Amino acid sequence: MPNTKMEKNPEIHLTQMKNSVKKLGSSAEQYGDPTLMRFLIARSMDPDNAAKMFVQWLQWRATLVPLGFIPDSEVTQELETRKIFLQGLSRGGYPVVLIKAHKHFPAKDQPQFKKFVVHLLDKAIASSFRGREIGNEKLIAVLDLQKISYKNVDARGFITGFQFLQAYYPERLRTLFILNMPWFFVSVWRMISRFLEKATLEKANEVVEFDGRKLQIVIVSDENERRDFIREIGEEALPEEYGGWSKLVVIQDVVLAPLEV
Repeated sequence: MPNTKMEKNPEIHLTQMKNSVKKLGSSAEQYGDPTLMRFLIARSMDPDNAAKMFVQWLQWRATLVPLGFIPDSEVTQELETRKIFLQGLSRGGYPVVLIKAHKHFPAKDQPQFKKFVVHLLDKAIASSFRGREIGNEKLIAVLDLQKISYKNVDARGFITGFQFLQAYYPERLRTLFILNMPWFFVSVWRMISRFLEKATLEKANEVVEFDGRKLQIVIVSDENERRDFIREIGEEALPEEYGGWSKLVVIQDVVLAPLEV
């Protein structure tokens, strides 16, 4: 059962989490409460478990992202495919990442692919603010499966992306919209959903649970859902081919200051 007292007094649990981080030999002093709250939410407001997750995140960043960001030069093979687009902010102020799946092929260089996932997530988050982040920014992802074939199907890559979101970017993904899903991808999606733990299907909306947290995945399959999708994103951020007014902007053409974590 939810602890309503806990939910009404998050400051207590933030303090407990910070103390737990110290006991683990680390410090959370340079991070604001909104950042720490994401880890608390991800661990059902358990301060000790949230502290462990936070320390693991610190260690992971120090190892994989020693510069604080992944430069383009370290992910050139993935960037050359020109499959990821950063479209500015949605109507609600969330950065919009668009993925054209037919331009993706399973990576031969898995370490570079993992760096690329970090590169695109960090850059998308950084595009939502100027200066230093608050810590609670979220993004919207749009996965377009139009023209996809079996050679583009990459269950391993898909799962890697979700695992990174789960372990290292908790509470960062607001919504994932999936467009133009072909019939053969349905079985692939069901397999991925099972791997990602419990999933329940409610009409076209699927809710995938990560450690008790719900992630909204919207499969756009009819005209009403398409209108809702356009309304959620907004015409200014959506490219013309999706019902908006903008042009596609490949992620490497977007110039931002490095993400300050």
